[in-house]
Amino acid sequence: MKGRIVSQIKPYNRPLWHCLLLVSFFASLTASCAHKTWDINRYIHALERPERDQHQQPEKVIEALNLTPGMMVIDIGAGSGYFTRRFAESVGEKGQVIAIDVEQKMLNYNKGKLEKIGLANRVRFVLAESEGPTFSGNNADIVFLCDVYHHLEDQIDYLANTKPALKPNGRVVIIDYYADERSGTLGFSKRHLVPKEQVIQDMKQAGFTLSKEHTFLPRQYFLEFFPKKMAPPLQSEN
Repeated sequence: MKGRIVSQIKPYNRPLWHCLLLVSFFASLTASCAHKTWDINRYIHALERPERDQHQQPEKVIEALNLTPGMMVIDIGAGSGYFTRRFAESVGEKGQVIAIDVEQKMLNYNKGKLEKIGLANRVRFVLAESEGPTFSGNNADIVFLCDVYHHLEDQIDYLANTKPALKPNGRVVIIDYYADERSGTLGFSKRHLVPKEQVIQDMKQAGFTLSKEHTFLPRQYFLEFFPKKMAPPLQSEN
């Protein structure tokens, strides 16, 4: 599936967010690149199923990211808010999460769940809707993509364009399924998946260096990247 989408995020009424941030996103974030039609309610159910926690280990992922109050996280392909809710809790009252998705129903579901736990005021909900991949602002601590990378077109250009969104010590975090038997049974063809080694090479071409690899997820690789000029030595953690 093809089609790029960009959305404009207007600044908050706080000094911390006084930079305009334009965020690009792609229209192919569905249950499968190969699916031309799909049931969004079933997809939400799949994203929110309790058994997902067994392999996704969300609390351990959040711990590994070392989030602190006041941070800004851009959650690209936020979907039902599986990670958005956890980010909102971690960044605290002075932090912010930008939840981006191509489906308004996903954003509505995400917002509704956050309202129930009293954290919706910490999140901006952005529907990507026009063309032109552009990031700016230099105020994001993390750009986060979980099970999104394999849906993107022109991954190298796309990720290169995230650099203007990042603070000097900002990170791009990519979690995605292994392109082999380790990923187990999936609801779409594995030919759409991108091997970990290819992601690392793509990110190198995009101007990033792999700074940390977490290996505790059984079905997915979990990689952290910094812009090359400030990347620390590579670390591998279990």
